[in-house]
Amino acid sequence: MPPLPQPEVAVRVLSKQAHNLNPEVLKLAVTAYNKARLRGYDEKQVLTVIDYSKPSTEKRFWVFDLKQQKLLFNELVAHGRNSGEVKPTSFSNQLNSLKSSIGVFATAETYSGSHGYSLRLLGLEPGFNDKAYERALVVHGAWYVNGAQAQTGRLGRSWGCPALNPKVVKPIIDTISDDTVIFAYYPDKQWLNRSDFL
Repeated sequence: MPPLPQPEVAVRVLSKQAHNLNPEVLKLAVTAYNKARLRGYDEKQVLTVIDYSKPSTEKRFWVFDLKQQKLLFNELVAHGRNSGEVKPTSFSNQLNSLKSSIGVFATAETYSGSHGYSLRLLGLEPGFNDKAYERALVVHGAWYVNGAQAQTGRLGRSWGCPALNPKVVKPIIDTISDDTVIFAYYPDKQWLNRSDFL
């Protein structure tokens, strides 16, 4: 197995490229990534970070190549319609909640569905996101995720999926598919205290 990145070193290098990502969130993400790697996930050494503490009008979705220590993507991402308006405040693991889920995910298989090219997600945290696959939470493109929509004051909202701009969804999915790690952050005290990845 390739060596695990040292959180402090990774944060120092990657923060210079991802100026709009809170270094403390990035440190948590790298820590969680390392624990996921020890469980056998992510041979590609790619880490995706979503910071749901930021409003949907800001680019709060980052993809890093940890082997090359390089930022690959920084994009807008939608949250679930029942999680909140511009800034999500409520998250769920329940079916039909139409809310986003937080925590550590692994990417599963790709498929073509009603939203086009999509990527299924496997939630790794019981009680927080382990129903993600059953809920059909997937990375997909959506017309309501783009810069023009953000300028209206908020993005459209999904049914809980981390939806992206259709123009970038294929290269992102191709990059993060096959068991890579997604770290979806929100300062939820219960999750921060109970997560096995932090």
